[in-house]
Amino acid sequence: MKKKSSRPASKKRPVLKKKSASKSETVEQYVARVPRAARETFDKLRQAVRASVPPGASEIISYRIPAFQDERVLVWFAAFANHCSLFPTNAIIEQFRDELKDYSISKGTIQFPLHSPLPTALIKRIVKARVAHANR
Repeated sequence: MKKKSSRPASKKRPVLKKKSASKSETVEQYVARVPRAARETFDKLRQAVRASVPPGASEIISYRIPAFQDERVLVWFAAFANHCSLFPTNAIIEQFRDELKDYSISKGTIQFPLHSPLPTALIKRIVKARVAHANR
């Protein structure tokens, strides 16, 4: 005989607990969790960003994704299942809108598909523009 729960139906615990989003506390932990399919593109994106920020900028986790910070956060970047994203702020995206016509963009975000060559020269120019904008 099955024991009846004394809890009302709305208060019953779920049978399976939902997995909480993995939280990376360090950049190394984040990089270790990058999907295998995105790893090469992510590494190239990270190298392009690193080459474009001031030498004293540090790599941190901000909003659960990697970022580079000098006195303030300069730019964020991340890997996803089908693309890698650069988050240089909306003002910078507007400056490069014509050059970004082949990419999915939204307010503050540029998506680079994994199956296409990464435009590293463009990424470097975008990041340098963001650094100049942040230092005004």
